[in-house]
Amino acid sequence: MTEPWVSVDQVAAHLGVAKDTVYRWIEAKSLPAQRVGRLWKFKLSDVDRWVMDGMAAEDAASLSNKSTSKDE
Repeated sequence: MTEPWVSVDQVAAHLGVAKDTVYRWIEAKSLPAQRVGRLWKFKLSDVDRWVMDGMAAEDAASLSNKSTSKDE
């Protein structure tokens, strides 16, 4: 059986993150996705592999930006 394509909502729920985070990861961190018309579609196995490869981890620059913004 072929793995179904899933939506942004389903990926966000699967990973426990906001939809905005999924869109940001598509643009900034190459989250594996395919554009189908106006919609983004995903294979959960590709998304899981991307996460396990550490691609969802925050980089040092974004962590330091968060810590300095909390201090202000």
